[in-house]
Amino acid sequence: MTNIMDVEYKNGIFGPIYDQFCGQPKLAIKHLLKMQNGKCPKALYREDIGYIDIVWGENDPKTNKGFGLKHIVEKHGTRIKELGFEVEDFIPIVVQFGNLSVKKSDDKKLILESETFRIVIQTRWDNQEKIFLLTAFDLRKKPE
Repeated sequence: MTNIMDVEYKNGIFGPIYDQFCGQPKLAIKHLLKMQNGKCPKALYREDIGYIDIVWGENDPKTNKGFGLKHIVEKHGTRIKELGFEVEDFIPIVVQFGNLSVKKSDDKKLILESETFRIVIQTRWDNQEKIFLLTAFDLRKKPE
């Protein structure tokens, strides 16, 4: 049996490309959480959008600004757990069942909303078409 750490992957702009998780968002998210780098192309799918990549991304711990799974976990991981979910379950649910907000979307971003969260799908990166999970926002009222 081949050890996953021994497999060589192609590299892209987000690091190693893990293409074995097409249509398997939960496994893709778990893999990126373990590897903490790279991209899982076509891990998510939604009829009105098509395939969506999941990238590890980055997050600045001082400003909490960034993108990708790392940003979502570091900025919203606690809130997602408060809702009773693990991130690998939560993201696919919001992507699949969230409402596509045409009013809030534009040519670079698509907005999916549930009652509690907003997920942003980036559609362009570095002047190229790239459809990937960018970030998430907690829509619940913040405690005062």
